[in-house]
Amino acid sequence: MLWIKFLWLAVGFVVLILGADWLVNGASGLAKRLNVPDLVIGLTVVAFGTSAPELVVNLMAAIEGSSEIALTNILGSNIINVLVILGLSAAIYPIASQRSARRFDIPLSILAGVAVLIMGTECFGLCGDAAIAQISRLDGVILLLVFALFMGHSVKLARCGNNQVDTFKPMPVWKAVLLMVVGIGGLVLGGELIVRNAVDIAAAWGVSQAVIGVTVVALGTSLPELATSAVAAMKKNTDLAIGNVIGSNIFNVFFVLGVSAVIRPLPAYPNLIVDASVAAGCCALVWLFVGQGKQHRVQRWQGGVLLLCYGAYLTWLLLTL
Repeated sequence: MLWIKFLWLAVGFVVLILGADWLVNGASGLAKRLNVPDLVIGLTVVAFGTSAPELVVNLMAAIEGSSEIALTNILGSNIINVLVILGLSAAIYPIASQRSARRFDIPLSILAGVAVLIMGTECFGLCGDAAIAQISRLDGVILLLVFALFMGHSVKLARCGNNQVDTFKPMPVWKAVLLMVVGIGGLVLGGELIVRNAVDIAAAWGVSQAVIGVTVVALGTSLPELATSAVAAMKKNTDLAIGNVIGSNIFNVFFVLGVSAVIRPLPAYPNLIVDASVAAGCCALVWLFVGQGKQHRVQRWQGGVLLLCYGAYLTWLLLTL
């Protein structure tokens, strides 16, 4: 029965997100016990943890040959991150942006969407058979190299900032290892449940895996960013809200998609051009918003515009099924 598939899909999302949380808690606690600086923990363990749901779902999809879910999960997550999560957060409270985000992070997130568009279309494929539009293994390596440059820039920028009070607390080794093992198990189990049931739902509805991937799967894997950004907005910690969203988009394309393509090339799908263009365009819209005025904020009405844009995109998607 179809409702059972949806139930298992929901269970998969819960297990996936809990697994990511346990893995981050255990890894950060162990790293702190080993005297790893908070800066390194934040830029590696925590940043990886926020993209762990997308990563695991993509790895499962790539291994099982569900390439449409692997690619649309990333594009859909990035679209939801900006238009829904950032839009909702801005509607709650205007979101300020740091100078570094305007000069580097947001432009890089635009480039991420453009990179998928270029690499995944037949006319501009960087490598492989011209008759097969795909994000190839070489494309994946290029994405990972860009990600390495981004991480290097982030570390350099963070070192130039002010030293902060310790954020992470040490944890007994046995507890940290237990959390990490259980967390990894949760990620694997949750990812398997999501991919398997998403494929079955797509088949039962008579729609492509791409449609399920860019909507249902993408929304589920974006739940950690949604929770983090909404809470940050309610607490008026708006730097965290926009940094969380833009950072996640960069991680998703240059790291998660890069790793997925290295494991197995990801063929293009019919709506790739539209989805990648929307992913790049919505980041460009945010860049336009924060570039206006002296406060460099995404205002409440602009958050409403972002939400309306997602509504328009979703309507187009449903009308073209």
